[in-house]
Amino acid sequence: MVNGSLIVLLIATGIVAALGVLIAYFGHVELIAGYDSDRVADEAGLATFIGTNILYVAVLMGLVTVVELLELLDNTDVLWLAFTVGVLALTVRMVLGSRRYETPR
Repeated sequence: MVNGSLIVLLIATGIVAALGVLIAYFGHVELIAGYDSDRVADEAGLATFIGTNILYVAVLMGLVTVVELLELLDNTDVLWLAFTVGVLALTVRMVLGSRRYETPR
């Protein structure tokens, strides 16, 4: 059964995936929050790293959408807890990993 929340999940997944593609494959580093061109030594590396991780988030969102659509974990919070942990882990990975693309101070 498709309801409004699944449609919102699909739209959000598409938006996140589009941002990941724009950053990873088209080099739009200006879409990265806190991006400072004066501090970045390797723009292409940063774009690939952040864009790929954003695509991982989109995959997680897609998996949540499929599980919700098929009602595999109906009425449990396990799915959303796993999703939250996954997104937080990827966020920490992006924040810490992006430092290697900065120029030393």
